[in-house]
Amino acid sequence: MADWPVYGGPRGDRYSTLTQIDRSNVGNLREAWRVELGQGGLQTTPLMIEGLLYVVTPKQSVMALDPATGGTVWTWDAPEPGEQPVRGLAYWSGGEQRLLFTSNGYFLVALDPATGKSVESFGEGGRVDLREGLGRDPKELAAFLTTPGVIYGDLIITGFRTSENHPAAPGAVRAYDVRTGAIRWTFNLIPRPGEPGTETWPVDAWKTAGGANSWPGMVVDEERGIVFVPTGSAVDDFYGGDRPGDNLYADSLLALDARTGRKLWHFQGVHHDIWDRDFPSPPVLVSLARNGKRIDAVAQPSKQGFLFVFDRVTGKPVFPIEERGVRQSEVPGERTAPTQPFPIKPEPYARQVLTEDMLTRRTPRAHAEAIAQFRKMRSGGPFMPFAVGKDTIVFPGYDGGAEWGGPGFDPKSGIIYINSNDIPWLGALAENKATESAGQRVYQDQCAACHGDDRKGSPPKFPALREIESKLGRSEIVSVVHNGRGRMPGFPHIRGEELDALMGYLHEDLGNRQEVSSASPSRSHYRFTGYRKWQDADGYPAVAPPWGTLNAIDLNTGEYVWRVPFGEYPELAAKGMITGTENYGGPVVTASGLLFIGATIFDRKIRAFDNRTGALLWQHLLPYSGTATPIIYMAGGKQYVVIATSGSRNPKGPQGSAYVAFALPGRP
Repeated sequence: MADWPVYGGPRGDRYSTLTQIDRSNVGNLREAWRVELGQGGLQTTPLMIEGLLYVVTPKQSVMALDPATGGTVWTWDAPEPGEQPVRGLAYWSGGEQRLLFTSNGYFLVALDPATGKSVESFGEGGRVDLREGLGRDPKELAAFLTTPGVIYGDLIITGFRTSENHPAAPGAVRAYDVRTGAIRWTFNLIPRPGEPGTETWPVDAWKTAGGANSWPGMVVDEERGIVFVPTGSAVDDFYGGDRPGDNLYADSLLALDARTGRKLWHFQGVHHDIWDRDFPSPPVLVSLARNGKRIDAVAQPSKQGFLFVFDRVTGKPVFPIEERGVRQSEVPGERTAPTQPFPIKPEPYARQVLTEDMLTRRTPRAHAEAIAQFRKMRSGGPFMPFAVGKDTIVFPGYDGGAEWGGPGFDPKSGIIYINSNDIPWLGALAENKATESAGQRVYQDQCAACHGDDRKGSPPKFPALREIESKLGRSEIVSVVHNGRGRMPGFPHIRGEELDALMGYLHEDLGNRQEVSSASPSRSHYRFTGYRKWQDADGYPAVAPPWGTLNAIDLNTGEYVWRVPFGEYPELAAKGMITGTENYGGPVVTASGLLFIGATIFDRKIRAFDNRTGALLWQHLLPYSGTATPIIYMAGGKQYVVIATSGSRNPKGPQGSAYVAFALPGRP
């Protein structure tokens, strides 16, 4: 395959049949070209189609580049202000017509791939509002297409990203006509009356419940006409007292008839999720040998480090899955599920239970401090419920195990490759009080989960909001509140008096503020106090390495082929410490036996591994972190590896964004 026309590849396996770059010459790779795009986040996997390379900018504009030089052919300037991540594009061709689909703000947009001009016949003026048709007031909803839709026939099938607390859009999978933008079918991920699954929610939950949305992306089995849909958690993410039951189809993998949206089968990975353990990446279509039979299967990674593998047609697990009893919540009003599913094979690719003997030994001081802190916390494995006023360890943390980059798969060997995060985060609940100002109430309901009760955040992922007025003006703050930025979804419903109250609270001195009554009968009794990575005093994870890994699993047997620490802190590597690091973005695998991956934040490297052994064959320093999945293609007789890079996840590193291409020197 000389082109790369589908996000993740046609099977979602991130596999290239190209062989010009192989184990013998990969060490000679050099940077071929670079396109700098200025500051901002960049997580896009480009598309390469018929002589043009399609990329997205940090501001959601789209560019067509010369794939051999990086020269600009055309640019489509995004009309809406948008700083949500756009991780890829979708492409459709039928007869003489071709369409390129992207997202901008709340809209799914159709472009002419030859010129970059908007296709006015699609939707209204070339775009479809993703907030429409969800049974709520569109102006009150946030719905963004972070990961591109998938194409089946003349349909583009999409989910969306939304808020992670009330109010949030109710999850839905929708198929749009590629030519007109008309909705051809909808599958409601929060079931409505008469639809299967309503018994797993309170009566009439569909009217007010939110989330259970499909944000990670999907994959289509074109031969069978099945679209596989992973879904997110229900809101609120960490307290479910208002949503008793298993809450289908949150945290599920669904197989839908791609023609009609009819459900064929489903599997729920977390019942009544209160840990934000949604499926984080698109599934992968795989073929494997099991008990003397060839099985066409679908593999779904998870944040908790589990890999679930199912027969594509029947939904039957390829490896057994057990429902095991788990600890129950003691928070008033919360009713957690009595059991959760655990796959017997493969073994988890991230550690599951943090014990005292696993704490950091980087320095004697760091170890002693970690022990003292650990003894004040709760640690009980991947389904340990939160408590009020006491930290619970979430391990692996909220950002995986696996993350949105997705795994790679080698169809020749049956080996799947998964990069994983392996560090602890903390979480706790607090009681909502009646003696709060209106601004504090809005902040705690909508902002505190990420930025903390104390507005200190958990940088760099969740920035501190203290003294925010010294960094951003009011108009920019309002724009971010309504439209989101990076990891932050938009909150378009915060307007008028609520917005004024929130702005006032962001400017308050917390040490000298006065509480006033602002009771709200619709509020949850408890709230999440904020995402907090558990780090030592020097900013490193408080657990012993590895903090990130790259894993190769033989899906024919369920056994690991190899596992290596993945990523470096340069200052620790200089001291001989092999640690691994957080990593975002996935691998691509080649028919010549290579695995290419960027993903690591702090060392800013792209690497090539021998996919048989995990041996490192090549690495190159990038201008910014390669937090995106690369692609591989041919142009002018030369094979290229291209990756998007940006500094947004590491504010201490170089800031900017760029697409960078690599190729062998001296080729035609």
